[in-house]
Amino acid sequence: MSNKVVSTEAPAPIGFFAHYLSIWVAACIVAGVALGHFFPPIFSALASLEVQHINLPVAVLVWLMIVPMLIKVDFTQLSGVRRQARGIGVTLFVNWGVKPFSMALLGWLFVRHVFVAWLPVAQQDSYIAGLILLAAAPCTAMVFVWSRLCGGEPNFTLAQVALNDAIMVIAFAPIVALLLGVASIAVPWPTLMLSVLLYIIVPVIAAQLWRLQLLRGPGLPALERTLKRLDPWSTVALLATLVLLFGFQGRAITAQPLVIAILAVPIVIQVYLNAGIAYGLSRWLNVPHCVAGPAALIGASNFFELAVAAAISIFGLQSGAALATVVGVLVEVPVMLSVVHIVNRTRPWFGETSIA
Repeated sequence: MSNKVVSTEAPAPIGFFAHYLSIWVAACIVAGVALGHFFPPIFSALASLEVQHINLPVAVLVWLMIVPMLIKVDFTQLSGVRRQARGIGVTLFVNWGVKPFSMALLGWLFVRHVFVAWLPVAQQDSYIAGLILLAAAPCTAMVFVWSRLCGGEPNFTLAQVALNDAIMVIAFAPIVALLLGVASIAVPWPTLMLSVLLYIIVPVIAAQLWRLQLLRGPGLPALERTLKRLDPWSTVALLATLVLLFGFQGRAITAQPLVIAILAVPIVIQVYLNAGIAYGLSRWLNVPHCVAGPAALIGASNFFELAVAAAISIFGLQSGAALATVVGVLVEVPVMLSVVHIVNRTRPWFGETSIA
C-alpha cells in the first residue's frame, strides 16, 4: 500500500517584487550607472569604509537580505530527510556533485575560449571566479516560491533547504577554494573564511536564535508577522546593494556593454543543465512529481545574495566577479519561471504522485 504525497498548499502566484525582479535589477543598473557617473565622490567614500577587505555598508545590506531568508529555514525538518531519501539523494548529488563543477567548466569554456576576444583580459579570471561563487551554494529563499508554483511537496522542500543550508556552512569555502585553484585563480583564504563567517555562519546562528525566540514566545503567528515585516527590508537591501555595485561598475559596463550578455550565457546553460539532470534522475528513480519538481528547481537556482556578498568581499566592488554574480540575479526569474513551466507541462510523465 502506498501513501499519497501531494502538496498541502495550492500553487500560489509569485509575489509582485519577485515576478518583476529582472525589471528591478535593470532599473538598478541604470540608476547605479547614472549615480556613479554624476556623484563619484559619494561612491568613493562608501568604498573606503572597509575592515579586512569587508565593505561595511555592503555587509549591513547583505545581513538585511540574508537574515530574513534564513529565519524561514526550519532545521527541525532535517528529521524528515530519510522519509524522502531518493529525492534528497538527487538534490544533494546535483547541488554539491554537479552544479559547482559544471559552472566552473562552463565559465572556463565561454570566458577563456568561446568569448575570449570580447572580454577584457584583465577581468577574465574575475568573471570565472564570480560564476564559481554563484553556483557554489544552492538557493535558500526563492526555491519556496518555485516549489509552490509547481505544486511541490512542502515538507520535502523544507527538508532539502534545511539540509543544503547545513552542508553549505561546511562545504562552501572548500568548494570555492578548490575550483578557484583549479582555474589558477589565487585564493585569498583569510578573506574567504571571513566571508563565510560573516555571511553564512553568523547569520545562520542569529536567524535561528531569532526564530527560536519567536516560536518559544508568541509562536508561529508572531514568526509569520515578523517575516512579513522583514521582507520589505530584504527587498530594499537587495536593490540598494545592486545600485551601490553598479555605481562602481558603471564605467566598465558602458565601455563593454556585451559583457552582461556574454556572462548570461553560461549561467542560463547551467540552470537548464542542472534542472534537467535532477529532473531526469528523479524520473529514473521513480520519485513522485511533487518531489521531483522542487529537487530540479533547487538544483537549478542559486543563492545569489550570498554570491554577491562573497564576490564583493573577496574581489571588490569593482571586480568582474561582483558583476558576474549580479548577472545571475538579472536572469534568475525569467529563466527559473521557464523551468517551472517545463516542470508543470511534464507532470504526466510521472504518473501517480506517490511514494511507496
